[in-house]
Amino acid sequence: MIGVRSTKELQALVAELNTGVVEGGVDVRGIGFDAWQAFCDDHVFVLAAGGLVVDEGSRLLAIKRLGKWDLPKGKVEKGESIEVGAVREVQEECGLIDVKLVRPIMSTWHTYERKGRQYLKRTDWFLMNASATERLTAQVEEDIEEVRWLDEAGVRMMEAETYPSLLPVLKAWHSLSS
Repeated sequence: MIGVRSTKELQALVAELNTGVVEGGVDVRGIGFDAWQAFCDDHVFVLAAGGLVVDEGSRLLAIKRLGKWDLPKGKVEKGESIEVGAVREVQEECGLIDVKLVRPIMSTWHTYERKGRQYLKRTDWFLMNASATERLTAQVEEDIEEVRWLDEAGVRMMEAETYPSLLPVLKAWHSLSS
């Protein structure tokens, strides 16, 4: 547990976490102030949803965007349910038509910076089914270079070339397929 006494101390800790000085999860407690509220006040919240999409052969649907392997996901639109947003994003990013939502799996959180602003993104992940008989089409306007069904060996390759925040989601896929 790390105790911080001010927003300034919290911001310094976040900067250390972002540079990799401190690795892994940390438990941060505000001493005399609400550290979570201060953290949220420094970030723009983004709600996203995506899918662990599995085909008839239990393969996982993956996308390659900006040189890294990822799972299909995106921002939930205003007035849209998280479930509808998750299915829509999978359809748009992968070119699929028939995507069936099965059940929620988990949520992940991560931060990023874009154009000098700090963002806090929560992604809600859902197990989904789709057919490998449908033609896959990468949504190039979203910088998606490739869409591919991955078997167990392919997912292991993906784990080496993906974002740390995605590793718990891939672990959940492994537990589904074992």
